[in-house]
Amino acid sequence: MQEVLERKQIKNVDFNIDLAQSFGIYKNNAEFSLLDYASSVNISCGFHAGDPMTIKNALLKAKEKNVVVGAHIGFDDIQGFGYRPMQLSEDELEALVIYQIGALMSFAKTFKMEIEHVRPHGAMYRQAAEDYSFAKSIAKAIQKCSKWLVYYGVAGDITSAVGEEVNIPVAQEVFLEKNYNTDGTIDFDKKDNENIFASINRLKTLLATSQIDNIAGGKTFVTADTIHFSNKIANAQALIKQSKDLITPVPVNYKNACLSGWVE
Repeated sequence: MQEVLERKQIKNVDFNIDLAQSFGIYKNNAEFSLLDYASSVNISCGFHAGDPMTIKNALLKAKEKNVVVGAHIGFDDIQGFGYRPMQLSEDELEALVIYQIGALMSFAKTFKMEIEHVRPHGAMYRQAAEDYSFAKSIAKAIQKCSKWLVYYGVAGDITSAVGEEVNIPVAQEVFLEKNYNTDGTIDFDKKDNENIFASINRLKTLLATSQIDNIAGGKTFVTADTIHFSNKIANAQALIKQSKDLITPVPVNYKNACLSGWVE
């Protein structure tokens, strides 16, 4: 896949962030600091994080800011915040995915809002990034909820192949702080690089050439439909703000409309 990607400028890209990462008395007040700079949000659905009031408030904040809303699905692991791996059968995984998407869809409907995408969280995200069969099972479950939902997955061959086989729209996601191998995969075991200067330089390279710095000191081609910004890294607000100074983010479906010729 890597050798057939073109060295080209990126003109449209989505910025996504996570919301409703609280539960009960455990609050994440930092997440809303990024909302003014994002074009889409991923709202927790109550399994790895999110309780009814937290989810409601996140939906209303997203509506107020007029950003695209997606379901942030994860393993049923509130104590571990969804970062502990779980081995599930395909039926169990399907039920887990459908349950969470359905809950957020119903919640959003009461506020006359639509869910446009689905993004896995934590251990579920990593397993989908490394295991094609697992990623395909997630995509198939998403499609059962709606054929219009976009699957947000890590940029690379797995997400691309899942999109083609399942016939589901996908958004290939990149990170500015993660460590990339030469083949475009992420080394999830390496500590994130939270140096804002390095992240901004990486973004400049990505926007100009569709390439990202890798751990070997070179550059690797990637498809970047969306960039994830985490509020848990140092200087998170400054990073997304400076990134927006370089390019105004647009939702994935708007980008797709531009590519199809519906929007100029």
